[in-house]
Amino acid sequence: MNVTDSAVRITHLPTGIVVACQNERSQIRNREVGMKILKARLYDLELQKQRAKLDAVEASKKDIAFGSQIRSYVMHPYRMVKDHRTKHETGDVDRVMDGDIDDFIKATLIARAKGTLGEAATAED
Repeated sequence: MNVTDSAVRITHLPTGIVVACQNERSQIRNREVGMKILKARLYDLELQKQRAKLDAVEASKKDIAFGSQIRSYVMHPYRMVKDHRTKHETGDVDRVMDGDIDDFIKATLIARAKGTLGEAATAED
């Protein structure tokens, strides 16, 4: 009986994933099946990377609890809006309530550029 070597081993060089297939008698068919398996493993690897990124984002979120707010709006007895992350505050509550938060956005962007966003809140506590 004549025996042919039809096994295929495919290596994805960037990731180092190795797939071997020797199910079929044809080397061409084994290569096709091996490529499908390799594509599936690469897809799973990409899903794991995306899941890791999402988990990192979720871990960086703060709890929704008392004391973890970003801004305080005080209407009575005095009027003030204060951003706890940047320590920026204003006395014109009506303007802020009408949607004019450009000063707060600017203060947040400056703090983020300096790398001090959120440090103001921890220094106060």
